[in-house]
Formats: sequence, structure tokens, C-alpha cells
Amino acid sequence: QVQLVESGGGLVQPGGSLRLSCAASGILFSISKMGWYRQAPGKQRELVADIGSGGSTIYTDSVKGRFTISRDNAKKMVYLQMNSLKPEDTAVYYCNALLILSSREDYWGKGTLVTVSS
Repeated sequence: QVQLVESGGGLVQPGGSLRLSCAASGILFSISKMGWYRQAPGKQRELVADIGSGGSTIYTDSVKGRFTISRDNAKKMVYLQMNSLKPEDTAVYYCNALLILSSREDYWGKGTLVTVSS
């Protein structure tokens, strides 16, 4: 059974930092592409950042230079370091695992809420 469990969300002031963590189990983690998505109230879910099995990363333009995605294959963890947070970063952040072998397997965590407000 695949499980992705996010943690690290909370309330932070503008300009502050948070580190999100995602613990994965039940998947071939080392060969999965791992990603962080977010969904703000009234908006569609969007990709924030992802990291391939080889460590290549992609970031959405609005977070470039502020957020850093990383992974620890030995611990089956993926992280999102978020700095210089802005009110518009407020959203539920979801961990995603994508594995493509003979078929596409796509898994989601339940999300963690990040609120950026003074």
C-alpha cells in the first residue's frame, strides 16, 4: 500500500520560511519522480516543483529562487524548503509520486496547509 505523508505546514509571516517533508512508503522511491503541488482556495492544483530520480529539478516560475526541492532516497523522503514566503504562497501543499514502468502510477498525499499571513 502506497502512502505519502506530508508534514511541516503551518502559519508563517510574510518573509518567513518553512520546510515541508513527505515520507513515502510502499513505492519504488528511488526511481519515482517526486513532486510538490499546491492548491489555493478557488484555484486549480498546480505544480510547485518536482525532482527526478537522477536529481533534476523543475520549479514553477513564481517560486524560483525561493523554494528548493530535495530528496533522500535512503530515507524515502522528499523536502520542500520554502524561503521568503509570500501571502500568495498560501495553499494546501500536496506530495506526489510518479512512477512510469509498464504503466503510469500516480500517488498523492493528503496535503498540508501553509498559511502566509501577518
